[in-house]
Amino acid sequence: MALRLPIRVTGARGPARMTVAEHLAELRRRLLISIAGVSIGAVVVFVLFDRVLALLVHPYCAAVGPGRACTLYVTGPLDGLSIRVEVAAYGGAVLASPLLLFQFWRFVAPGLRARERRLTLTFVGASLVLFIGGGAVAYTIFPHAMAWLDHIGGPSLRQIYSPSSYIGLLLLMMAAFGLTFELPVVLVSLQAAGVLTPRRLASWRRYAIVALVALAAVVTPSSDPLSMVALAVPLVIFYEGSILIGRLLVRRRA
Repeated sequence: MALRLPIRVTGARGPARMTVAEHLAELRRRLLISIAGVSIGAVVVFVLFDRVLALLVHPYCAAVGPGRACTLYVTGPLDGLSIRVEVAAYGGAVLASPLLLFQFWRFVAPGLRARERRLTLTFVGASLVLFIGGGAVAYTIFPHAMAWLDHIGGPSLRQIYSPSSYIGLLLLMMAAFGLTFELPVVLVSLQAAGVLTPRRLASWRRYAIVALVALAAVVTPSSDPLSMVALAVPLVIFYEGSILIGRLLVRRRA
């Protein structure tokens, strides 16, 4: 006898139950669609590699200023191909991120009530917007980080970057900012679930500010002061905004 899970599925005949096999088949279908989306995005980035690379190198050129070369150097015959494949893989994941989130939503939505579906959709959309916003902030301030790294070694050192080290640092910084920008989604989710309360978060304000500043200093890959400030200030604002949203949720429940 097939084991049945109490997962609600909305259909013409009303609520139904999915077997474990049906649940796994649905998961496999969503994964195949996600893999196909990432693969198509990777092919697009692979074809448009020159334009994508110019976009990635732009912060470096802005950091060195006019009159100085901002060329990336390779040292092996296969480095050009490996960099192109690496950029295509990351770019494909970025281009397919809306599809990935949509597939995640379609997988979990049948097991949720109407109110839970609205909340989940809101959190998924907010997560995507905040992650993109964090990556955009990192990309914007990256020229200042590169200039700081260029000058911190002194005038006796001349910087020559390889594509893997430069692009790796840029992507790592964008990922770090994007993930830390998810702080309000986490805090609001915990308040919506009743794990935390706005009053408790407000009572932790002083310690939270110190912790967020320390977190910004730890997760900033370039370690330059401007990038730390650019990350710490939004995190503190997000913390305060999460308390306000939590209070609105409490009033709505009342």
